[in-house]
Amino acid sequence: MQTILGASGQIGHELAVHLRRDFTDDIRLVSRNPKKVNDGDQLHRADLLDAGDTLRAVEGSDIVYLTAGLPMDTRLWVEQWPAIMRNTIAACAAHGARLVFFDNTYMYPQTAAPQTEGTAFRPHGEKGRVRAAIATELLAAMAQERVTAMICRAPEFYGPGKTQSITNSAIIEPLVQGKAARVFLRDDTLRSLIYTPDASRAMALLGNTPDAYGQTWHLPCDDDRLTYRAFIELAAEQFGTAPRYRVLERWQLRLAGLFSGTIRDAAELLPRYESDNIFVSDKFKARFPDFRVTTFREGLASIRDEHLAASGSAAGR
Repeated sequence: MQTILGASGQIGHELAVHLRRDFTDDIRLVSRNPKKVNDGDQLHRADLLDAGDTLRAVEGSDIVYLTAGLPMDTRLWVEQWPAIMRNTIAACAAHGARLVFFDNTYMYPQTAAPQTEGTAFRPHGEKGRVRAAIATELLAAMAQERVTAMICRAPEFYGPGKTQSITNSAIIEPLVQGKAARVFLRDDTLRSLIYTPDASRAMALLGNTPDAYGQTWHLPCDDDRLTYRAFIELAAEQFGTAPRYRVLERWQLRLAGLFSGTIRDAAELLPRYESDNIFVSDKFKARFPDFRVTTFREGLASIRDEHLAASGSAAGR
């Protein structure tokens, strides 16, 4: 049994697709309100903040993927992430399940220095500090041999479906609708972005590779990094819209934060938009040379096709 904790988000959904296609049809989807992705999926309702719920959700699992996400709310992150990680480690240890943790880069320095699996944690802000703390807790449990696990780390997302990221909400969604995109602080810094289906596909592969455990892995993204200016031009070309956008300065974002909790809680991430963001996934690419990374052009074309299909379905109703 391979179990996905936090299966309702885009990463969990796509992970279920790739696990079923490439590895197993024995899949359990766990969330507060799980829905089937594949016909044979087993559904299990659980609250990962509850230790007993988490223990029961993991029972009988060989591999557990923690792909849960929380809203962009600093208070929730500080209160809930430590409990989620503590409960997940305890449940996997109790049942002898291997753990694959889907992580982000909030704990890394927000500088232009290349980010590798060996980059030291230097978080900026409370969300970064709590992500550093839970990653450190898992690394300690691995070192103490309490649990067999790995960390799969990804930079900012872009992608189809329910993908939640600044790039999707501020750039892709407006452009698809023929509106002007919004760019934080600068349009001339290089961005490392991962296509969500690639992240899930790579994580499924790692989870089913026994010698990948006990390590941190950077998930693969397109090394042909683009500035947001170039990304918008490419996206507009694919979507058949004008490449219109405006760069939001700090004072504008501070003003917007007075009215939007989401923007206010994203403030600690702003330094990453002032410099190049160089996320390095060479370790994964060397270990899995046949894994084909989706190019930006291909990824944006897929998002365009999904939007056109959805528009056609709506028009036909």
